[in-house]
Amino acid sequence: MKILVLGGAGYIGAHVCKAIAARGDTPIVYDNFSAGHRDFVQWGPMVEGDIRDPATLDRAFARFKPGAVMHFAASIEVGIGEREPLAFWQNNVAGALTVLDRMAHHGCEIFVFSSTCAVYGQPDALPITEAENRKPANVYGRTKLAVERALEDISRASPLRFAALRYFNAAGASPDAEIGEKHDPETHLIPNALKAAAGLLDEFHLYGDDYETPDGTCVRDFIHVDDLAAGHLAAIDRLATGADSFTCNLGTGQGTSVRQIIDAVEQVTGRSIPLTIHPRRPGDAAELYSDTTRAGELLTFQPRFSDIHTIVADAWRFHQKDWAL
Repeated sequence: MKILVLGGAGYIGAHVCKAIAARGDTPIVYDNFSAGHRDFVQWGPMVEGDIRDPATLDRAFARFKPGAVMHFAASIEVGIGEREPLAFWQNNVAGALTVLDRMAHHGCEIFVFSSTCAVYGQPDALPITEAENRKPANVYGRTKLAVERALEDISRASPLRFAALRYFNAAGASPDAEIGEKHDPETHLIPNALKAAAGLLDEFHLYGDDYETPDGTCVRDFIHVDDLAAGHLAAIDRLATGADSFTCNLGTGQGTSVRQIIDAVEQVTGRSIPLTIHPRRPGDAAELYSDTTRAGELLTFQPRFSDIHTIVADAWRFHQKDWAL
């Protein structure tokens, strides 16, 4: 199968492309390189373009005739979304609708959407199931929910079949250190903890140590990026058999605290992290972790690499290479 991978030069998209190629299919990277990395395009052809540009999308569909589309080309930084909501709505929602319009024009009917646990907002119960009310608390989550609702409407009235995969906290890197997490600005926990351990940050900021959790710090569900990639391939395979559209969580079902991440980074690197405690950030929930029952039932999904020491060790191996340590 040829799969058009929107945002295929980014963190998760590139890992998915690598997994697609490893099993003998062809990923076609489609990226505008606003956040992606040209050196991450290693496993198939590439089209440079924006998802809001119908003419470039048309050329990609006409040339490669993909059997499916995977969408990783959204804007993701929550803080930027709060400051620049129009840009988020233009890229995340208008962009997705442009893609779906061109898919319909070219007769491509399978769509895997990178959604997020942010569509749930503050959950009413833990672990979070797919039946949880969707009440996102930020612009990022609201744009993702808008696309989910569009997919639900469009699929009822057309041949489109989709999988909306609600990620929890993607982390780690490919074990061979070829590709990993590189964001600018970098706001994610594990890369910043590793930067602090490597001496590339003066200090690591811990926001809140007085939550009602076992060690007082926030608890999140960290899933290895290679496990996420496997979930995407399973979703494509399910839809390719003619299955109906579906939505499911992709996480581990286990929570790990910020303190536990810091401990793991110090153990893996053998270095201490200079740490400063700051007040809680507004809107940060004490605990967020997934119920993975549906992913297990629909995709036979079982994370293989997502214990926290494996995640940190793989990330550290990549960053040592990337930062020339």
